[in-house]
Amino acid sequence: MDEKLTYNDSGVNIEEGARAVDLMKGYVKNTFTKNVLCDLGGFGGLFQLDVNEYTAPVLVSGTDGVGTKLKLAFMMDKHDTVGIDLVAMCVNDILCQGAKPLFFLDYVATGKLKAEKVADIVKGVSEGCIKAGCALIGGETAEMPGFYDEGEYDMAGFSVGMVDKDKIIDGTNIKEGNVVIGLSSSGIHSNGYSLVRKLFFDKLGYSVDKYIEELGETLGEALIKPTKIYAHTVMAVLKKYEVNGMCHITGGGFYENIPRIIPKDLGVEINLGSWDALPIFDLIQKYGNIDTDEMFKTFNMGIGYIFVVSKENANQILELIEESGEKAFKIGKVVKGTHGVKLCR
Repeated sequence: MDEKLTYNDSGVNIEEGARAVDLMKGYVKNTFTKNVLCDLGGFGGLFQLDVNEYTAPVLVSGTDGVGTKLKLAFMMDKHDTVGIDLVAMCVNDILCQGAKPLFFLDYVATGKLKAEKVADIVKGVSEGCIKAGCALIGGETAEMPGFYDEGEYDMAGFSVGMVDKDKIIDGTNIKEGNVVIGLSSSGIHSNGYSLVRKLFFDKLGYSVDKYIEELGETLGEALIKPTKIYAHTVMAVLKKYEVNGMCHITGGGFYENIPRIIPKDLGVEINLGSWDALPIFDLIQKYGNIDTDEMFKTFNMGIGYIFVVSKENANQILELIEESGEKAFKIGKVVKGTHGVKLCR
């Protein structure tokens, strides 16, 4: 008689999945707002829209992942911060158009499901959602043996926000003479990790536990720092001042992201040395022998988010940003001429 097969024989543990859901319930519920009309376990997340403060409400959506920064989480066996990165990568993008974050969904796929590890990941997602002021209303955890190696996982997120149609920020109001204000990053955030891993682990042979004098901490501690979420600051500024453009400095660095919001007949001059440098970038450039242009094409270089504002409002906006708890700097200006970014020394 043929042996009977079960789903567990194929490497999928349904009981472990149920245990993971049970462990993450508290984290998820911590993000719920009065607009959430569902509990965990439904086929869809329910979110009631409150449109009273909007004249012509527009939904703004964004999706992203964390990229190869996850390799750091695997190496360090630390999984409670990459969820913050996931929320940040999605939410910071929709903020750029003036959208207030409403809700978030996540997707985690792994080779072999470990309930505690998944709960740690969702703990980070929950913390990120709380920082962003949005609710985590749904998600999916997929166990895929044979597709991912045991101990590895990938993750993606999806965020939805809302903005009034006449308050959408798309860069069309940016003018010559506008001031560029940069908000500090916490470090590398979630881009450029393929280069970072090649440099530190392949070329230099460092471990994540190696203490780096210039950083004042281990390499792993410096690299795993989660991406900043700028929602609180952006909403505070938009409530009081007109902003002509905003930009999230992610993959492609300064050179690819800033031109996305600048009108074709304008360019941006960035003044090098106008903000506090982070030692991690100096270290990467020095040990990797990387050109400055390449650095600004790959990394955020210590600036995670950008406002483009009128010269008249720049000082007040700078003060408000700093009152919200962020470090901010005037890092450049908008000029007439070639479309793109010019680094000025």
